[in-house]
Amino acid sequence: MQIKVIKALLGTLFLGTSLNVAAADQTLLNSSYDIARELFSAYNPVFAKHWQEKTGKTVEIKQSHAGSSAQARSILQGLPADVVTFNQVTDVQVLHDRGKLIPENWQQLLPNASSPYYSTIAFLVRKGNPKQVSDWGDLARDDVKLVFPNPKTSGNARYTYLAALGYAQKSFGKDNQASLDQFLKKFLGNVAVFDTGGRGATTSFVERGIGDVLITFESEVNNIRQQYGADDYQVIVPKTSILAEFPVAVVEKNAKRNGTQELATEYLNYLYSEESQRLLAGFNYRVHNEKVQAEFAKQFPTVDLLTVEQIIGGWDNAMKTQFANGAKLDQLLKR
Repeated sequence: MQIKVIKALLGTLFLGTSLNVAAADQTLLNSSYDIARELFSAYNPVFAKHWQEKTGKTVEIKQSHAGSSAQARSILQGLPADVVTFNQVTDVQVLHDRGKLIPENWQQLLPNASSPYYSTIAFLVRKGNPKQVSDWGDLARDDVKLVFPNPKTSGNARYTYLAALGYAQKSFGKDNQASLDQFLKKFLGNVAVFDTGGRGATTSFVERGIGDVLITFESEVNNIRQQYGADDYQVIVPKTSILAEFPVAVVEKNAKRNGTQELATEYLNYLYSEESQRLLAGFNYRVHNEKVQAEFAKQFPTVDLLTVEQIIGGWDNAMKTQFANGAKLDQLLKR
């Protein structure tokens, strides 16, 4: 199934969708990561139709988009989101840890640790793959320039950094710290521009012509290629990469105040339906539904998907040892 991807909008914006916006019985606000605009623009009318058939009520669904960490901060500062659909567990967890906006057991409330779909990190190169990039090792060469977001502001970029670390660990050994640091320092030194989010990185690579390789989610590189021209770009999926989960949660404190808890819960539950899983796969996300998996099997190459736990012992440790101020990322970026 091919879904035409609409032209990207830049910055944070709100998109409203309903069967009859003027007469909508309820409004729902979904706070999501930077490159999910088109995905939820397609999902929202599907869900609105389902909700009306189930309840007889109409719904207006609004979207807020930015880097998932920035979105989490906005919610903690008062953005009245009813649900979050993020790309990193820690950006959801912080809503409990710092604001008690979601329950402690939020990952047990929906299947697959509340992650209805997943992806990995892949590369987008220009026509003909002029630098002959095929794996992570090529990204540390002197002649290759990279584009991906800033790991300080983007969950997308943190996955990229950890995927590169996972590759280095398999290549040099986990205990070979000098070789790991050398590889990562060269890898990071090849970044031509650090944008704040995934959509900005796409703009830098595609519209501004910066860099040789755009590194982002597999779903995004395929969607970009479909949008901007399959003949102009090539997708490279490395043999080893990272399991990138996309956790979701009802922001219960907000939903209770907004009177949307039932609506918000169903909005997330329906992501697991066969119809929605097929839509997600059409946007090049990997899904858990076995029937849909079989239908789209040829679309997704086999990859050794390393987990964050395997690479660095989990997200808490990753944030502390790699991404905190003064931690490994900052040390590696020092000139």
